[in-house]
Amino acid sequence: MPGTGHLPPGQRKLIASIAANTRFAGMTADDRRAATAPAREARKKSWERKADPEGRMTPDELADAVVRLKKAHYARMQLASAQARTGRKAA
Repeated sequence: MPGTGHLPPGQRKLIASIAANTRFAGMTADDRRAATAPAREARKKSWERKADPEGRMTPDELADAVVRLKKAHYARMQLASAQARTGRKAA
């Protein structure tokens, strides 16, 4: 949507959500998977680069390392969320 750069992040997020839901409303599950495949592949490659920037791991080692990185990432998010909730309670 043109001209959304000046909007607050929350409003931009809502506009993006509306656009995505409108786009995918008329698609089958297979069509949605096909449409989002490039993004999923790019994210997979991003995790792999973080896990093994020098490209020295075997495919099995790389897969295990990616799983561990994701677990650490989501645990950090969970911790930050818990800390934010604790901070709100104290305020």
